[in-house]
Amino acid sequence: MKNILMYSSSYCPYCINAEKLLFEKGFDITEKILVDKNPEELKKMMKTTGKRTVPQIFIDKIYIGGFEELRAADLSGELDKILT
Repeated sequence: MKNILMYSSSYCPYCINAEKLLFEKGFDITEKILVDKNPEELKKMMKTTGKRTVPQIFIDKIYIGGFEELRAADLSGELDKILT
């Protein structure tokens, strides 16, 4: 089972789409961190990724990026390689 960490916010349509894409591939988010509820986690996310937008997704400690990067990886077939 892959460990999927997603930094998210309480309501984020891109986060919902990322979860849906991963769910359709047979995977659940292992850990979801709501940065709008925890400013310290937002700081940590920004330090780690250099970004302040959500989602920010890691699969087994591989940094994927946001929804656009996740979707591009899916379309190119790279996501399937990461998930296997």
